[in-house]
Amino acid sequence: MRAHLGDQLVIESPTTGAARRDGEIVGLHHEDGTPPYDVRWSDTDEVTLVFPGPDAHVRHLEPKEPRTTSESQPDAGEEQIVSAVAPPTGEANPGDVGRRVAVERRRRGLSREETAGRARMSPGYLAYLEERPADPTLATLIRLADALGTSVTDLRGGGIDLPPGQGHALLHPRLRDLSPEECRALLSTHGVGRVAVSDSDGRPAVVPVNYEVVDDAIAFRTAPGSVTAAAAGKEVAFEVDHVDEALSEGWSVLAVGPASVVTEPDAVRRLTRHAHTAPWAGGEREMWVSIRSTNLTGRRITPAGQ
Repeated sequence: MRAHLGDQLVIESPTTGAARRDGEIVGLHHEDGTPPYDVRWSDTDEVTLVFPGPDAHVRHLEPKEPRTTSESQPDAGEEQIVSAVAPPTGEANPGDVGRRVAVERRRRGLSREETAGRARMSPGYLAYLEERPADPTLATLIRLADALGTSVTDLRGGGIDLPPGQGHALLHPRLRDLSPEECRALLSTHGVGRVAVSDSDGRPAVVPVNYEVVDDAIAFRTAPGSVTAAAAGKEVAFEVDHVDEALSEGWSVLAVGPASVVTEPDAVRRLTRHAHTAPWAGGEREMWVSIRSTNLTGRRITPAGQ
C-alpha cells in the first residue's frame, strides 16, 4: 500500500464491503508512501496514527502522471510537469499562494532547497510556485504547510474575508511620500477605489466604485439619485490603496478635485466602449462621473533600506 498526502484512507466493512469510516491522510512516516499514516477522520476531525489492516484501502483523489523514477523515490507529481513545461523565467510575478509560501520560508530562515527537501518536491517547482501565479493541489499545500510549520488555511489566505492589515507590522518600516508621477502610475487605468462624498442630507459617506482613468481624469459609473451621483458638482476625495498582507507592505493614493457628470455623447460612448469592467454592484449604472484631480498625494510603507 502506498499513499500521498491528501489521499483518502477508507475502512470497509469486512462483510458488506461498504465504507464504514474514511479520513484524509495528512501525514506520512516513510518517503515511499508506505504505512503508517496520520489520518484526519471525517467523522470526528481527529488525527490519529493508523496502521491499515486488510479492510483498508487508499483512494487517490488526484490523478498521478506516469512515473519516470523508481517507486522508492518521492512522487514529484505536478511539480515535475510544471517545472518542465513552464520554468520560472523573467521578472517574478507571484500569486497569493506563492507569496505566502515565500514569506513563511524567509521567516524561518529556510532556503528553497531546504524547504523543497522538507516538502518532498523539486526546488524548481518551489521556485515556480514562489515566482508565478499557480494553483497547487491540496496534497502539495499540505506538504508545504507541514514543511513551513503553518496551515493550509493560512497558505490559501483563510482570512480573505477579514479586513486587511491584521498581520504583523514590519520590524523596521519605512513610510515615504509618493511623487505625483508614482501616484499616477499606481492609479493606473482601472480598478476599485473609494469616493468620499456628502449625501443629500450633508452626511459624509465613503463608497467603493469601479473606476477608469482616461486622459488623467478618474471616471466611474453610477445611477442618478445614488450616493455617488451626489459627487457631481462638488469637490470630492478619491482614494485607492493596496495592502500586501503577506509582506506587511502597502501604499495609498489620494486624489482631490471637482467632480462632474460626463454629458458629451462621444465622451460617454468612449468611456463605455473602453471600460475594463462592468460595475460589480450591478444594475443600471449609465451615468458617468469624472473627477479632475487638483491635488494628488500618496504614501508607501516598505522595509527600511528598500
